[in-house]
Amino acid sequence: MICSSNTISTARALAAAVLLTLFSAGTVRGDAPRDLLAEARTALDRGDAVSAEVRLRSALKSGVPADAVRASLGQALLEQGNLGAAREILYAGDFAPTSAAEGWHQRGRLELAEGRLPEAGLAFDRSYRLAPDDAGLWTDIARLRFTGGEQAQAIEAAERAVKLGPRDPRALEMRGLLVREQFGLVAALPWFEAGLRSAPEDVSLLGEYAATLGELGHYRAMLVVCRKLAKIDPANVRALYLQAVLAARAGQTTLARKILLSTKGALRDMPAALLLNGVLEYRAGNANLAVGFLDRLVRMQPDNMQARMLLARALVRQRLSAEAVEVLQDWAPRDFAPRYMVQTMGMALAQLGRKQDATRYFERVRSDPTEITGVLPAGQAVGVLALSYAERPNIAATTVPYLRGLLDTGDAGRAVAVAQQLQRANPGTAEAWLLFGDARLLDGDHLGALDAYGRAALIRFNWPTLRRLDQAMRLAGRPAEANALVARYLMQNPGNPQALKLLAAGRVEAGNEKGATAIETVLVERGLRNPS
Repeated sequence: MICSSNTISTARALAAAVLLTLFSAGTVRGDAPRDLLAEARTALDRGDAVSAEVRLRSALKSGVPADAVRASLGQALLEQGNLGAAREILYAGDFAPTSAAEGWHQRGRLELAEGRLPEAGLAFDRSYRLAPDDAGLWTDIARLRFTGGEQAQAIEAAERAVKLGPRDPRALEMRGLLVREQFGLVAALPWFEAGLRSAPEDVSLLGEYAATLGELGHYRAMLVVCRKLAKIDPANVRALYLQAVLAARAGQTTLARKILLSTKGALRDMPAALLLNGVLEYRAGNANLAVGFLDRLVRMQPDNMQARMLLARALVRQRLSAEAVEVLQDWAPRDFAPRYMVQTMGMALAQLGRKQDATRYFERVRSDPTEITGVLPAGQAVGVLALSYAERPNIAATTVPYLRGLLDTGDAGRAVAVAQQLQRANPGTAEAWLLFGDARLLDGDHLGALDAYGRAALIRFNWPTLRRLDQAMRLAGRPAEANALVARYLMQNPGNPQALKLLAAGRVEAGNEKGATAIETVLVERGLRNPS
């Protein structure tokens, strides 16, 4: 299947053809149904799904066959987020022949929205066989592939979508999102800007453009875009969230909290909003509220190190030190634990009266070792993980914990074999290459690890990939190349604090104290280092 998650402008012209076919066949009589269908299509084109639904339902009452409007009505309901009603409509019958490609496309979008990736792939396959050159379909195929972890295949699909629809806002947005993952923030901006030239009031594009500007530190430009977004869509919670982020970065904690409260819980399931809420409540002195937000985030994302560190710090402030130790006990003892985590563990142990244990952690902080890549704890006995892996090999959900268990117990040879099998089964997935590199690194194969990390970077060059490449290059005796790589990453992602810290450490190692001091000054100004 071309769209299967294991291998894998909407068809508006076809929808228009439906109308022409109906008119010419005399199925639609009079101007009223014809006008309603045309107005519905126009409303969908401009993103007004509510108006489209009203007109399509009126067309049904006027006698237009349900099969002729099923695809468009399903799209209107999907774009309102009414998945249940969309399913009822899209699966209530067949599609008119000229709207079948669009109908199967919308069924695929519905399945994708509900997380049923194989079903989405099958529906997209049916649509592809009817309309292989539809830019909107290829955009959603890219989205399916990316969601399924096939990043390289997603990039290919997005490139095809842009080729087929060079002015299609959804295709340009998807390409921008993938470029942002593959190359960085700066490289993504032209794609979002191209999309906005085609659709200057597109809410989704404006949101991604504003978020990218904010990550780059272009806060004034971000605010301009957010204000435009709020003007077009006053209830848009993403515009409010981005403005809250901007206020928080400016130190306006009260304003940021007020903005988040105005969303009335609409962001309660958004991990980034939970993190922001936790940070703001901690700043405001409401450690109990911070614990609530951060604990929920850690339950959602157990491997989120930043959330785990902040939760532990909030617990320490509440003098819930035993709980803080429990949060950190599997992470803080490890060599790769960040200094902030190590320090928090020391504080929690000191509060519990365990002075000797606390001292060991504080000494680690004072020695300020370079943070290195490590293996997150597996959480279960390796034998138990092996049983789960044997039942479902080559699946990330079972392979990744098993790999962690193997690496945690020092069985690097077996880990290399398992990781290589996962990588061969998922060659377009950056994470599979990273895990293969991790296993080779811990097996002492520095050059092999560097090769695997480099292949991951061709697909997705983000912070986790950079960190691993940097370490592998240094272990392979190539520190100058490592420094140059970090510098190139910062050209695309200039506000990334971890990369700045990494470059500062690299410059110290190279004897460039002046360059390191300049970076440290920037970090202190941003509140990311304590002034000495």
